Amino acid sequence: MTLPTPLKLMGAPGSPYTRKMLSLLRFRHIPYELLIGDQSTRQGLPKPKVSLLPTFYLPNDKGETEAVVDSTPLIRRFEKEFSERSVIPEDPVMTFLNYLLEDYGDEWLTKAMFHYRWYYDDDIDKAGKILPRWRNLSTPDENLISMSKMVSERQIARLYVVGSNDITAPVIEDSYHRFLAIFDAVIQKQPFLMGQRPGSADFAFYAQLTQLARFDPTPAQICLDESPRVYAWTDVVDDLSGNPASTDGWLSRDDAKSVLGDLLAEVGRVYVPAMIANAEALMAGRNQMETTIDGKPWTQPAFPYQGKCLQWVRQEYAGLADEERGAVDEILAGTGCEELFRA
Repeated sequence: MTLPTPLKLMGAPGSPYTRKMLSLLRFRHIPYELLIGDQSTRQGLPKPKVSLLPTFYLPNDKGETEAVVDSTPLIRRFEKEFSERSVIPEDPVMTFLNYLLEDYGDEWLTKAMFHYRWYYDDDIDKAGKILPRWRNLSTPDENLISMSKMVSERQIARLYVVGSNDITAPVIEDSYHRFLAIFDAVIQKQPFLMGQRPGSADFAFYAQLTQLARFDPTPAQICLDESPRVYAWTDVVDDLSGNPASTDGWLSRDDAKSVLGDLLAEVGRVYVPAMIANAEALMAGRNQMETTIDGKPWTQPAFPYQGKCLQWVRQEYAGLADEERGAVDEILAGTGCEELFRA
């Protein structure tokens, strides 16, 4: 089945996953139409089972339009439907590393995004003012006062979902500072995580940075002060439609350890213990996960979706051929990421 274009999706500027997909579509030269606010309702489009952004409206096997969410599997679906300008490396070893880093961006960096936005007063104030206006630019000011209050209160009350609280705040913020320094060092060597052309992991990092580096005041100032290179990178990745996407532009497995080793160690330091503890809590039927991350206590509700994410990462690893898995093991050795695959 060939997907008709332009692809139609509902999203919002303040949704990092919307930004992830829009930038990726621009790089891949896939035409799209972005619907904002209630445009999808007015067009009579179906609602997704779980209300998430972005929502794509795609034909199913029966030719009926259905609402589809979740950026990572959507990216893989589009790889099958559109052959040009792939965001998945050709080498299976690098394909796996790209998948792991994409999940780190989607499932760990998003903690920093949500934390900073709804933890600090200046960030709460800006988000509360702007997010409702993005939905409808013509909403009367008198209505926006109550809408801003409602949005802020609802999101602040959900901080616990991503694990942001007074106990975990130092872990999240220290990790963000380290991430900026480590990622800055990577893009001093090459423009993207996956080499001279972006992989899907690059768009996952970009997604969170559109908010962390370019919208929310506190983390944006940190980024500008500590890594103006990452700040600028975020602007550049917004539209990579002119990137040549040369076939020899991928980072090789032989260079992966030297280029990505410190970043993988950061993944092993924070993302890995969080994902493992979450999975253990789910298996034990506990509603709460408690663990130690970076030597500090961490507690948050167990999150079933991230349990699925870990299963998918492990499936990607298990699907490698023996030689490829051995190469991955060598790259991950000593980073902490290898703990994801302990028997």
